[in-house]
Amino acid sequence: MELIQETPDLSAYLAADDVIDHHHPVVRETAARLARRAADSYDYARVAFDFVRDAVPHSADAGDPRVTWRASDVLGQGTGICHAKAHALTALLRAEDIPTALCYQRLAHDDGGGHAVHGLVAVRFNGGWHRQDPRGNKPGVGARFSLTGERLAWVPDPAAGERDCPLLHAVPHPAVIDALRAAPDRTRLWQTLPAAL
Repeated sequence: MELIQETPDLSAYLAADDVIDHHHPVVRETAARLARRAADSYDYARVAFDFVRDAVPHSADAGDPRVTWRASDVLGQGTGICHAKAHALTALLRAEDIPTALCYQRLAHDDGGGHAVHGLVAVRFNGGWHRQDPRGNKPGVGARFSLTGERLAWVPDPAAGERDCPLLHAVPHPAVIDALRAAPDRTRLWQTLPAAL
């Protein structure tokens, strides 16, 4: 699949906003701590990915009802669903001047009752974009950081109505943010996340 930039301006994929708040002290401090463990920008990207994937539990896996959406809140509270974790990783990478986009997949619910949009990121290295999924591993899910072939949590099954969305977003999709901001808890969020973008 060919990934398509939403905007040709690469600086848009380094910007901060209310969601990807990489200017926030919590994000800056976390980025600085992780950067001390990295040899270069490639290594930093992997270290940041591993940190968000492993040290910030996916709220559904952890049974945490809280809904986070702002990168600094995800890092500060240590919880989030896939979208929130993608926001945190995007902020950490942009804090170190690594162009990062938000990406989406349409996946079937585990119970087979409909679909939901899944959030992940893409990083730009060597003149190309490389998708990464910091969702968090569990039995049956083994996402890894890779610049030489995707190692995502899931591969969409077109027969089940699943698909990859090729657009690289500079900012989180408004439908996703609206659902995250409005949900009083994760149970309600599962009912309101968009099924497609």
